[in-house]
Amino acid sequence: MPVNVSQLIDQIKPEFVFAASRSSGPGGQNVNKVNSRITLSWKVSESTLAPEVKEVILKKLHSRITADGELQITVQESRSQLQNKEATIQKLHELLSKAFAPRKVRKPTKPGKVAKQARLQTKKQNSEKKKWRQKPE
Repeated sequence: MPVNVSQLIDQIKPEFVFAASRSSGPGGQNVNKVNSRITLSWKVSESTLAPEVKEVILKKLHSRITADGELQITVQESRSQLQNKEATIQKLHELLSKAFAPRKVRKPTKPGKVAKQARLQTKKQNSEKKKWRQKPE
């Protein structure tokens, strides 16, 4: 099912809840005063998306979704709240793009002639090696 992820994100943007908290990492004395870590929370289970789209998201991103049906993405790369907010949306875009990317169909293959010969040759060598280890009769 082809899905335009950019349009999808624009459609669900009003459902996003952003929370700011104190970030760890560089920032000097400022790090203790400024809430620059941003957490994006989105209730997938209560979303206004089509049921098929929701089902794909819940199935493919199940490891990142909480028991409440909420997808949370946290970013603290920058010292700017705005940049971190944009980074969370970008991260969600990447996750959804990966979830809706069509899987490549696997073509079953057989080992080639040379591979079969090489396997038989190594088997023969191993059996010879083990034969030399046995006690003489």
